[in-house]
Amino acid sequence: MTKQDYYEQFGISPKIYNLGEECLALCKDKLEKADSIAEINQCKVISAMKEHRVNNGCFMQTNGYGYDDLGRDTLEKVYASVFHTEDALVRPQITCGTHALQLALFSNLRPGDELYAPAGKPYDTLEEVIGIRPSKGSLAEYGITYRQTDLLPDGSFDYGEIRKNIRPNTKMITIQRSKGYQVRPSFSVGQIGELISFIREIKPDVIIMVDNCYGEFVEEIEPSDVGADLVVGSLIKNPGGGLAPIGGYLCGTKECIENAAYRLTSPGLGKEVGASLGVLQEFYQGFFLAPTVVASAVKTAIFAACVFEKLGFPVLPRWKEDRADIIQSVTLRTPEALNAFCAGIQYASAVDGYVTPEAWDMPGYDSPVIMAAGAFVSGSSIELSADGPMREPYAAYMQGALTFSHGKLGVLSAAQMLLSRGLINLE
Repeated sequence: MTKQDYYEQFGISPKIYNLGEECLALCKDKLEKADSIAEINQCKVISAMKEHRVNNGCFMQTNGYGYDDLGRDTLEKVYASVFHTEDALVRPQITCGTHALQLALFSNLRPGDELYAPAGKPYDTLEEVIGIRPSKGSLAEYGITYRQTDLLPDGSFDYGEIRKNIRPNTKMITIQRSKGYQVRPSFSVGQIGELISFIREIKPDVIIMVDNCYGEFVEEIEPSDVGADLVVGSLIKNPGGGLAPIGGYLCGTKECIENAAYRLTSPGLGKEVGASLGVLQEFYQGFFLAPTVVASAVKTAIFAACVFEKLGFPVLPRWKEDRADIIQSVTLRTPEALNAFCAGIQYASAVDGYVTPEAWDMPGYDSPVIMAAGAFVSGSSIELSADGPMREPYAAYMQGALTFSHGKLGVLSAAQMLLSRGLINLE
């Protein structure tokens, strides 16, 4: 059997298969660039592991209080080295990316302080953390105010408004690197660095936090290399490499990390407690694999952009453009097309590949969300997945793929589902 025969057995028609092969040839240079960035980041990770003498003893399980957990403490040194920060907090007790961000905010803000977002409204799940949407235990309930400056129509920062809106009680700045559920470009590390430099000229002592979710290892440098005091993310996204079963991280200044540790555990205890509970080998091995896994996700996004752009759908970024994160948005215009796209991704999944996703009211979101997520780790978005809110413009946000082979199959499956349901025409 030929390779095409295997794809046809999976239900991929010759027309969709040939479109994929055409896109592979077009994207060749971009795909090779992703692999080159992975090599650089792989060297960074291995160098950090060597520097801090990672050994089999680091994989030992601890329980109870977790005092003297060699593996946990060493892993945090490895993260700090890779992200070039003073300290890090990397724990299974951090349940998700939203939890990691909430931890950073609540630990470094006090009543009367102000949180300011110069890049517009943050991701949906942070709205209740901040109090944009009222919720029990939000920052607003603790007397912490919030303001934002929306982006300009072209997606760039409104520097004039930012200058006017940084006030004496502005204690913390939050910058979301990825687009979230917005049809806008994600921000490159270079763009974030320019914004940080601008803010430092106005208020040098303000704490600047970057929500780094979906962005780790996509570029050769991280936001902490361009002046961020805190970078925050989830281990079931990029840095977990598909192996971490839970967890989140914060990398940053000694003071910010100390504050976060006291908030995570208890004042007076901080980083000294928190047993690793047998997950450290997956944490280490996932971080080791992360540069290559992220490259597979980036290559999948590039391929998807090319395929769906050729099918006539608006995509962001376009396949020719540089990447700042692993997310690829495809504006599908109708609820039927968004459903079909997610159904195609789900069909190509090794886990739950027999089910059909349906939209539902997910906690933390203000609209029903449809999600294709056939993952080995529940909710892992470094694995091939796609989701989107059931509201205009009916955009799908695709991310992940542990291998490019799987990512390619998923993209072609999504295109095939649209064709099979009569939502596109290739004549």
